[in-house]
Amino acid sequence: MAEKDTTNNGGNNVPKGAKKPSGSGSKLTPKFNPIYIYGIILIAFFAIQYYTSGGSPVETSWQEVKNTMLKNGDVEKIVVVNKSQSDIYLKEAAYEKYKSKFPQNFGAPTKVGPHFYFTIGSVDVFEKNLESALTEFGETGKVTLTYEIRHDYFSEILGWLFFPLLLLAVWFWVFRRMSKGGGAGGNIFNVGKSQAKIFDKESRVSTTFKEVAGLAEAKQEIEEIVEFLKNPERYTKLGGKIPKGALLVGPPGTGKTLLAKAVAGEADVPFFSMSGSDFVEMFVGVGASRVRDLFKQAKEKAPCIVFIDEIDAIGRARGRNPNMGSNDERENTLNQLLTEMDGFDTNSGVIILGATNRADILDRALMRAGRFDRQIHVELPDVVDRKEIFMVHLRPLTLSDDVNVVFLAKQTPGFSGADIANVCNEAALIAARKKKTKVEKQDFLDAVDRIVGGLEKKNKIITADEKAIIAYHEAGHATVSWLLEHAHPLVKVTIVPRGKALGAAWYLPEERQITTRDQMLDEVCATLGGRAAEELVFNKISTGAQNDLEKVTRTTYSMVCYFGMSEKVGKVSYYDSTGQSDYSFNKPYSEKTAELIDAEIKELIDTAFIRAKDILRKNSDGHKQLAELLLEREVIFTEDLEKIFGARPWGKKKEEELPFAEAAIESPESTPKV
Repeated sequence: MAEKDTTNNGGNNVPKGAKKPSGSGSKLTPKFNPIYIYGIILIAFFAIQYYTSGGSPVETSWQEVKNTMLKNGDVEKIVVVNKSQSDIYLKEAAYEKYKSKFPQNFGAPTKVGPHFYFTIGSVDVFEKNLESALTEFGETGKVTLTYEIRHDYFSEILGWLFFPLLLLAVWFWVFRRMSKGGGAGGNIFNVGKSQAKIFDKESRVSTTFKEVAGLAEAKQEIEEIVEFLKNPERYTKLGGKIPKGALLVGPPGTGKTLLAKAVAGEADVPFFSMSGSDFVEMFVGVGASRVRDLFKQAKEKAPCIVFIDEIDAIGRARGRNPNMGSNDERENTLNQLLTEMDGFDTNSGVIILGATNRADILDRALMRAGRFDRQIHVELPDVVDRKEIFMVHLRPLTLSDDVNVVFLAKQTPGFSGADIANVCNEAALIAARKKKTKVEKQDFLDAVDRIVGGLEKKNKIITADEKAIIAYHEAGHATVSWLLEHAHPLVKVTIVPRGKALGAAWYLPEERQITTRDQMLDEVCATLGGRAAEELVFNKISTGAQNDLEKVTRTTYSMVCYFGMSEKVGKVSYYDSTGQSDYSFNKPYSEKTAELIDAEIKELIDTAFIRAKDILRKNSDGHKQLAELLLEREVIFTEDLEKIFGARPWGKKKEEELPFAEAAIESPESTPKV
C-alpha cells in the first residue's frame, strides 16, 4: 500500500487533497457574524431618519427671536410643537443672513426649515409675549402662528420594548451559559443531544496502523474489525455475525486511544468519538438522552464506529454505592447504553469501541457477549515493542552516533508508550539545556533518571554523618543484590538526592511472565540490604529505609495472602481478581488466620533480614570499599562492582545469550521458534 502524500503546513501533516483554510498564507478570512447585519440595519435607520428630517434646527431663545428675528421681519412662521417647543421658520431671503449660526457640516438646517427652536414654558404666556411683540413691531414682525402634535414612533416603540427586550436578552444569556457544552448550537434545548465528534469523508483522521508501533496482537484483532466494515459480505455469507463491540483494556499510556484513532483512519467509515464523561451533566436524564441521540445518529450513518473513551465513567458496576433511593443519573445512563447496545440489529454495521484501564470495575452486564464481544488487552510493551516505539519517537530528533535504540529499549523496562515518548522529549530538552547540537546517549540516560527518580537536587544540605549513612545504606543494597542469584542486576548507584529520595539504586529487572518463590525472597533480601548495612556498620537504624520496608511488606503479604507461598497458611488466595470488591467490608478469614498471616509475614521478613546481614558480614571489606567509593564519586556503575566483587556467574550466562536477544530485536521475523 502506498503511503499518503502529505505536505508540511507549519509543522502539521495535512493529507493531500484535504480542505485548507480559506485565504493565503496566515491571513484567514474572518468568520461572518449575524450581529453585523443588525448593526448595518440600525445605522441605516438612523441615517435615513437624519437625512429625511432635513437637518436639525439650532437652539435659540425667545429674546433673540424677539429682538433680532421678529424686529427685522426675518420670521415667516412659528409652529408650536406638542405645546412645549416652538420651531422658527425663516424667510427664504433671510436664510443667508443667519447661516453663520448653523453648523458648518451636513447637519445644518435646509432652506425649508425649521431653522431655530426654543422651549416655551406655557402656551398662554407664549401667546401673550408674541402678541405683545407683534404689536410693538407692527407690520415688520408679522408672522403666522400654528400648532402641531408630532409623534416620535421610534422612541415610543423603543420605550415600550426596551425592558422586555432587556429581560429576554438576560434570560437568553443566562441559559446559554448554563447550557454551554450542551450539544450543537449551545442552547438549553440541545443539552440532550450527543456530544460525539464525527469524523467522516469531509474530516478524516490521518492516523493509520503504520503509526502504531508494537501492539502486534491488539492490532491484529482491530484490523479484523476494520475488515468487517470494509467487506462484511465476506463474513456474513458464511453465517457469521459482525461483533457488536470491542473493549480495549490496558494500563494508562499503552496506546488505547491511539489504536482507536488508527481504526478511524483505516476504516473509511464514519467515526463517532466521545468520552464517557461527556454523558454526565447537571440535568437529570441528559445522559440517557445523549446515549439515545448518539445511537440514532450512528444508525443513520451505518456502517460506522462509535468510540467511547474512558467508558468506566458511566460503566461502573451498579449497586456499589446505593444512595438511599434517590435518582442515580450514572446508572440511568448505563441502563440506556445497555439497552441501545442490545437493541439494534446484529448486522446493522454499528460497532462500539470502548477503552478503559479499569475493566475490573465495569458492570458485568456491559461485559457480556452480545455487547462487548471482545476484550482486546493492550499490555505494556516488551523489549521488542519498546524498540519499535523508540524508532517512532526518535524520528524528529537530531541524534548523535552513540545513540543505540536496542540499548534504550533495554534500559526502559516497564515503560509504556507514553513514557517512552516522554523520555525522548525530555532527552531533547536536556540536550538543549546543555546547548548541544545533537541528542546524545547520556541525555537519554539522564532523562530516564529524571522520570524514574525525579529532579536532581545537588544543592540539598546534607551533613557528613548523614551522607555516610546514605552511602553505606545504598552500598548495602548494591552488595546484597550483586551476590544474590535471583536479584535484579544493578545498573548504577547514586547518593545524589533526587526527588524525595536521598539516594537511589537503579536495577535492570528481568522481563518475567511468572515469578518463583526464590526470586521473590531474593528481592526481599536485597531490599533489606540497606537497613542491614546501617545496623551492622553504625549499630543504629534510621528512617531512610521507609520505602524499602513498604516494598518488603507488600511483597511478603502478597506471597502469603495472594500466591499461597506459605506452608502454614496453606495454598489459599484472598485476592479478588474480579475487582468486584467482594472483600471490601469483611475479611475472608478468621482472626486466628489473621494472626497466622501476621506471624508468617514477620518470619519471612526476619529470615530475609538475617540473610542480608550474613551476606554483608562475609563481604564486609567489599561493602566498605564500595561505600567509600560512593562517598568519593557519588555515582558508581556496574563496572565498579565487578572490580570489587568480580563478575556475577549468573550474569555471564545472560551475557552469552545477549547476541541472540539483539538479533531478535533487529529482525523479529527471523527469530527461530523454540
